[in-house]
Amino acid sequence: MNVLAASQVTVSTLTLGSVLAVVCSWERNRSILWAVIASLFSWFYVIYFALTRRDSERGRRG
Repeated sequence: MNVLAASQVTVSTLTLGSVLAVVCSWERNRSILWAVIASLFSWFYVIYFALTRRDSERGRRG
């Protein structure tokens, strides 16, 4: 794999992590400020969200 292809994969992964973080943050907080902060932490926030999500965030009804 050449350097250009490796950098494109890295950029795509970071972008995906930021998008997931924003979606997770918006689902929990409904705040643009918190969504921006979550996007800066990207994959760290996604992992945090997955470990601390509530029953209502798991898609369970009841």
